Amino acid sequence: MYTALRLQRKLGRGEADILVIDPEPYMTYQPFLPEAAAGSISPRHVVVPLRRTLKKCQVITGEATAIDHAKRTASVKTLATAEEGTGAIEVHYDELILAPGSVSRTLPIPGLADYGIGFKSVEEAIGLRNHVLEQMDIASSTRDPEVRDAALTFVFVGGGYAGVEALGELEDMARYAARYYHNIEPGDLKFILVEATGRILPEVGEEMGRYAVRELRGRNIDVRLDTRLESCEKRVAVLSDGARFPTRTLVWTAGVKPHPILAATDLPLNGRGRLKCAATLQVQGVEHAWSAGDAAAVPDLTAEQTGKECAPNAQHAVRQAKVLADNVVSTLRGNGLQDYQHKYVGSVASLGLHKGVAHIYGKKLKGYPAWFMHRAYHLSRLPTFNRKARVLAEWILAGLFKREIVSLGSLENPRAEFELAAGTGRHPEAS
Repeated sequence: MYTALRLQRKLGRGEADILVIDPEPYMTYQPFLPEAAAGSISPRHVVVPLRRTLKKCQVITGEATAIDHAKRTASVKTLATAEEGTGAIEVHYDELILAPGSVSRTLPIPGLADYGIGFKSVEEAIGLRNHVLEQMDIASSTRDPEVRDAALTFVFVGGGYAGVEALGELEDMARYAARYYHNIEPGDLKFILVEATGRILPEVGEEMGRYAVRELRGRNIDVRLDTRLESCEKRVAVLSDGARFPTRTLVWTAGVKPHPILAATDLPLNGRGRLKCAATLQVQGVEHAWSAGDAAAVPDLTAEQTGKECAPNAQHAVRQAKVLADNVVSTLRGNGLQDYQHKYVGSVASLGLHKGVAHIYGKKLKGYPAWFMHRAYHLSRLPTFNRKARVLAEWILAGLFKREIVSLGSLENPRAEFELAAGTGRHPEAS
């Protein structure tokens, strides 16, 4: 989206046609997913509608299933092809920009596919918020101590950004919500963070990572380092250290892998399944193919070690998009190309409301200053003034009023009430 946005600004009328293909009609700003899950931000404000933002582009809501770059064609399935039963359509192109990002990396752990919850999309964030609040409703209304204990136990696997920020925000929200349940105390909730390595948040440095562990443990969160999830069959999380936790909530944020579409192309991939790219963001060995973000293996020209690649994170992806767009325009106009290089300035992470860690330009921040830096940085990176204004307004209102603790789990099955009324004659108003 960032590349298309810059292309439509740089290219003149009639100079080129820009076609954007994406399975969803919006772009998700993933750093704000934890706040959306906690209710600090409305979920619709962490997504940017493509059709309204990319006014000079043709947007197709569909999924590319294969790409034959030798023929300059992409096979695309759309909602219409599914209804018509005609199969994928062939889309022809002159220049290919392939930036599908990444997907959750799962492992063959027994029970994970049945009970695990991901945290990569806004739908998953909304679903997780509803799920957590529903577990508190179950715990509040049951007389079975085993059911209550499992409902109030929340296991998060993965100590990177997604796992720690999701855990911090949801723990904050759940313990706050406990005050509105007559038979649930904040101390009844059990949160466990499982990390296979010896540290969490490696991007913020070892010292700030240790501080984050102390902060989480100080909030009665069970942080287990050098520990793996062995099984979660029958809603029981079994860890490599021998611990067993009956739980109805298992959030899986243990890494990502390249999007499967990359394997369905004739473009060169590296050993990790990412596209081999030059510093100009061109795919190596072929012409008229470009990439950026998580899908691209781009050499880091600022690294002291040769052969090192840019980390697959938003800080590089957003900046790569601008260079990529400029280079595509230069190619169309016969001008020279520029290399992408950006020295990593540091990282910020939220640990819940008014809590965070940061390591920026060599300076280490923690607590409220780091949390404020986290919000300020990501607000500045959120695309479009419209979304910036809406998120800022929600933050201001959230500071004046109490948190929202409403579960709207029925949104996930909106026809259930009508089907019940149609099948039994029950009137929805009677509920």
